[in-house]
Amino acid sequence: MVFKRLLGAIGVGGPCVDTVLDGGAALPGGSLAGRILLKGGETAVEVEHIGLELIARVEAEHDEGENEGAVVFERFTVGGGFRLGEQKERELPFSVPLPWETPVTELYGQPLGIVLGVRTEVAVAGARDEGDLDPLAVRPLPVQEAVLEALGQLGFGFRSADLEYGRIGGTGQQLPFYQEIELTPAPQYAHAVNEIELTFLASPAGVEVVLEADKRGGLFSSGHDALTRFTVRHEDAVALDWNREVDGWIHRLTEHHETYGAHAAYGHGEPHTVHESGHHGSGPGLGTAVAAGAAGLALGVVGGLVAAEVVDEIGDFFEGDDEEDDED
Repeated sequence: MVFKRLLGAIGVGGPCVDTVLDGGAALPGGSLAGRILLKGGETAVEVEHIGLELIARVEAEHDEGENEGAVVFERFTVGGGFRLGEQKERELPFSVPLPWETPVTELYGQPLGIVLGVRTEVAVAGARDEGDLDPLAVRPLPVQEAVLEALGQLGFGFRSADLEYGRIGGTGQQLPFYQEIELTPAPQYAHAVNEIELTFLASPAGVEVVLEADKRGGLFSSGHDALTRFTVRHEDAVALDWNREVDGWIHRLTEHHETYGAHAAYGHGEPHTVHESGHHGSGPGLGTAVAAGAAGLALGVVGGLVAAEVVDEIGDFFEGDDEEDDED
C-alpha cells in the first residue's frame, strides 16, 4: 500500500491519501469501484472535498505538427465534509459510472498503448491537492471484442492505438477525443489498402463503428482515404456471424470511391445498422497480433497541452514520481 502525502494542502506533516481500485479491467459504461484511504498527519484537519478525475493521454494535430497532453474527461465528487483526526485513518468506498466512450486500454489482457488514469483530489484547509494518480485499465465491450476478434480472424493485424483530440462529424460522439486502432490489411485486401483505422463510439443503445481506409493508388490515380460507419446493437454481440459481417464492412469500405479530407468528413452518408442473425465465429483472433504488436509500444512522457480541459501538470503520468510516496 502506498500513501501519498498532501504536501500542497498544509505542508509537511499533513495527511496522506491512497486510492485503491477494485481488481480487474473496467468496462465502458460500467462502474469503476474502489476505496480512498486517508491517514491523518500531525494535526487534525477538515476534509472539505474529495473528488476523482478520469484522465487520458491524448494526441492533437496542429499547424506546427503534433503533440500530446492529458485531458480530464470526467469528474466525480465522492466525499468530504468531515474531520480527519491526528494520525487517524478513514476509508471511503466509491462506485462511479464510466462514460460509454471510455477508451479501451487492453485486449485479452494485452496493453494497446492507451494511457488512462484516475486522479484523486483532496481539499484540505482551503487548498486542493492532487494527492494520488492511478492507472485505469479498460477492456472492450462484447460488441467491440467481437469486431476485433473478427478482424483478427480475417487476417488483419494490430499496428497501434492512440487517442486523437477532436470530434467525428455526423456521429453521436460525447467526449472531446476519440480512439483510433490502426490495423495492417489482411492479405486479401493488401492490394487495395495500406491501413485500416477503426473507431468505436459506444452508447447505451449500441456501438457506432467508424472505419477509415488508406487506399492505395492505381496506375492512373493517387491514393486517398475512404470512410464508412455502421451501427451495432449491444445484443448483436452474440447474434451475428461476425466474420461475415465485418468482411462485408471492409469490402464496402474498399469499394468506396469517394475521397474525404481528414476526420471532419466522418459520418457522410447514412450509417448501416446491423440487424441480421447468425453465429459468432471461433478460433484465434486479434489477441495474438496485439500481443506481438503492442509489446514494443512505449508509454513515454506527456509532452504538451491540448486544449482548455488539459491538465496543467500530471507528473510523469506513470513514469515514476515515487520520491514523495510514503510506503506503509
